[in-house]
Amino acid sequence: MLAGKRIILGVTGGIAAYKAAFLLRAYQKAGAEVRVTITPAATRFVGVDTFAALSRHPVAIDIFPDEPDTDAWTRHIEWGEWADLFVIAPCTANSLARIVHGHADNMLTATVLAARCPILVCPTMDGEMMQAPATQNNLKKLQEYGYHFLEADEGYLASGLQGKGRLPEFQAILDKSIAILQPQEGPLSHKKVVVTAGPTREHLDPVRFLSNPSSGKMGFAMAEAARKLGASVTLLHGPVSLASPSGIATESFVSAADLFEKVQKHSQADVIIMAAAVSDFSPEDYHQQKIKKEGASAQIGLQPTTDILEWLGKHRKSGQILIGFAMETEDLIKNAAKKRDAKKVDWIIANSINGKNSGFAVDTNTVQLLGEESQTSYSGSKKEVARQVLAHIFGN
Repeated sequence: MLAGKRIILGVTGGIAAYKAAFLLRAYQKAGAEVRVTITPAATRFVGVDTFAALSRHPVAIDIFPDEPDTDAWTRHIEWGEWADLFVIAPCTANSLARIVHGHADNMLTATVLAARCPILVCPTMDGEMMQAPATQNNLKKLQEYGYHFLEADEGYLASGLQGKGRLPEFQAILDKSIAILQPQEGPLSHKKVVVTAGPTREHLDPVRFLSNPSSGKMGFAMAEAARKLGASVTLLHGPVSLASPSGIATESFVSAADLFEKVQKHSQADVIIMAAAVSDFSPEDYHQQKIKKEGASAQIGLQPTTDILEWLGKHRKSGQILIGFAMETEDLIKNAAKKRDAKKVDWIIANSINGKNSGFAVDTNTVQLLGEESQTSYSGSKKEVARQVLAHIFGN
């Protein structure tokens, strides 16, 4: 799948830099031609000669290198036009910040600005650096700029801590690369699709919240099914434990208000699929400190959250397709049909939580797809149900 593809491998100065040599070989075994650019800090972890020998190309480090090649300082322009894909793995917090803010103080960051190809960034760092507000904001900006992003794995880190920050497995990086380079053609080709998934959390205090058991599995399945029909997919997900699907941009949210803000940002998509289990209510008051049992009220005041699906129905653009979900415990068809009409959406996917093989957290589902003049039932794994539903709506 990567045979003949031209890949720039960018390596930044973290301990995971040593893994980049093995990643380079993995790309070569898959048939790709690879050139390497590394930051000066990365040379402290892996020798330049290692990458030069493996790639059989000079390694680009400095914009003005101490070498006789007079054209070396324009290498970022040449490579930026040569490459089919630029993969930065590992990408440290420092290099991530420099890329997001447009720095061009070494050959790697300069090549990012000059690149004409898709860019895949694999942020890799230790401790709490990944969760730092600055890093999270940079990751958000990275995706807003259209860069591809592969979340770090969790596990044993170089510091001895357990946490999120490890370089993903090589196969995951290769799979993501393939998905970026070879988007599938289908009825949703050249269409932008937004899918929401997972639960919301409405916090009462720092340790307590109102939520639901949604795992996000159905929404993730819908996102993957849309990508396989050729769409450019953005997946908005709540707190879930699922791995990010390959080839799909992701953004996370916590509360219904967070989700509403993100949906507004993406409201001009061609198709919006609201699979998230959004809380209808949030606490009236948020307490900055944990509420102590002694003397606390046993009652919680609630206020309604924004009805996001209703808002979309009222603000839809011409030609946009809106797909909602209805989770019911009784009168499934009647309540789902009422919701479709009230929210002014095109389709409602209705399912009951009463069956053991459908609803929250399980891998299977049985749904009723309700359109303006049609009603169809689908059953099977959530991935298969997602495929069948979208095939019914869009063909193929």
